Amino acid sequence: MQVASRLAAASLLVVPALLGAQSSQSGAARSTSSTSTAPAITTADLRTRLSIFADDSMQGRETGKIGNFKGTEYIARELAKLGLRPAGEKGTFFQELPYRDVAVDPAAAMSIDNQGMQLGTDFLVLPSYGPIPFGGSLEGAGVQTVYGGRWGDTTAIDPSQTAGRLVVFSAPTNAQGQAAPQFWGVSGFARRFANAAGIAIATLDITPAQLRSLLAEPRSRVVVPGAPRSQFGMIVTRDAARRILGVALESARAGTAGKPLTIIARFKEATTEAPARNVIAVLEGSDPKLRGQFVAIGAHNDHVGFTEQAVDHDSVRAYNAVIRPEGAEDTPRQPSAEEATRIRGILDSLRATRPARMDSINNGADDDGSGSMAVLEIAEALATARVKPKRSILFVWHTGEEKGLLGSEYFTDVPTVPRDSIVAQLNIDMIGRGTAQDVKNGGPHYVQLVGSRRLSTELGDLVESVNTTGKHGFTFDYQYDANGHPQNIYCRSDHYSYARYGIPVVFFTTGVHRDYHMVTDEVQYIDFDHFRGVTQLIHDIATTVGNRAKAPVVDKPKPDPKGECRQ
Repeated sequence: MQVASRLAAASLLVVPALLGAQSSQSGAARSTSSTSTAPAITTADLRTRLSIFADDSMQGRETGKIGNFKGTEYIARELAKLGLRPAGEKGTFFQELPYRDVAVDPAAAMSIDNQGMQLGTDFLVLPSYGPIPFGGSLEGAGVQTVYGGRWGDTTAIDPSQTAGRLVVFSAPTNAQGQAAPQFWGVSGFARRFANAAGIAIATLDITPAQLRSLLAEPRSRVVVPGAPRSQFGMIVTRDAARRILGVALESARAGTAGKPLTIIARFKEATTEAPARNVIAVLEGSDPKLRGQFVAIGAHNDHVGFTEQAVDHDSVRAYNAVIRPEGAEDTPRQPSAEEATRIRGILDSLRATRPARMDSINNGADDDGSGSMAVLEIAEALATARVKPKRSILFVWHTGEEKGLLGSEYFTDVPTVPRDSIVAQLNIDMIGRGTAQDVKNGGPHYVQLVGSRRLSTELGDLVESVNTTGKHGFTFDYQYDANGHPQNIYCRSDHYSYARYGIPVVFFTTGVHRDYHMVTDEVQYIDFDHFRGVTQLIHDIATTVGNRAKAPVVDKPKPDPKGECRQ
């Protein structure tokens, strides 16, 4: 699952030094060759598949890296063994994205009245990253400027006053009315000024050093020919804003013209280590009248690769058990004396059972190894069934989910099957956990559902019905589907790329946990009985939708496909 929009990824592995331990890197990788599996959905098959897909040899499956390439090769080999029809490009199982690594040109410079300002000191050019709606370039002499008021204030200035100008904004404010660096939270607001030359937000002074470093790192994006240009954005210091506007921010009035500036700020593109690609296959439906319609089942094939430095596995688990029970969802901090004692007790108990080991590979066994291998198990079960569903089943393993839903967005923008023939999409992201130790109120029958009735009441009711009639016995937790929920789950996984086009979706997850986006998200912590049960439930739902006489009715308003997602 894509990390939360507050960019907790900037500090994924902050572990107090008191927990450190010296040890060697984890042992040699297991074999990643294909292994025989049974037609039925079994815990043994899921363990076999996940042990291959989340092995160290996959190097964390980061999009555009060789590990992700190896992971997608494994999926495609298994699909070929099952005899499924390739539904990618050029008769293959792959849809390759026009994906590039991009970085700000270090020659970026800006000047006012022939007085220069320095990249990294006075201004920082914003990349395209997840919820940050920027990534464009700006070059020119005599670029006109204007003050736009406080970032997020829709009453301060009309977009007609900003056309062709660089718009300078004061910092946004938090709930306490204090200036805050969370400029990325209002992408819809940024689009109000699509006709502006660019946007500058005076938040650099208050942006934490760790976040500055994150924003300055090379990023990746999908470059689609003919797509609208990305918006130029940067953050500047208050002093730089004063120099641009000619007055202090406190004295500026929205709509007041600033000074013309000269700027060169561009991004340089580089090829990636390996292709970024979706994996797509089709099981043909058995009914000639319905096989032109598709029930889509999806997961994401990528994860987040390596950490910058190796950390002690058990120290991370012990620390997160006390301080970050939801992993990267929780902000790291120093423990109190009492918390440190609890952490030390957990660590000591782990040390009694195994030696310390250092690790730097984010294997993503749950995120989203569990979802990817569930889709593969469902594909095997359906492909080997004596009677196939009447509708065709579309299997898609999206890449780039962790980079901002890149693969699912690209597939739904440039689909390899007619988009309006997809009657529903079942998205699976992190279904390998869900115990009481992982999730509050969790247990052996726990599943979170998101989006199941947001477009189609009928689809949501069908999920409940299959759970009951099939005697699956799951208890569905809908709390994360509530409008305005702070975790914003509806907008953070691949189902939304389909929902934005009015395709009914259901998102299945067992929730985030202490190992979310950590090196500790490994196969040894997966609850395989629970994992198998959720996989079987989704299989039965897909089969039910595939065999119904009519597709699920869309009875809710469809969103704007190019608009901002709001839960």
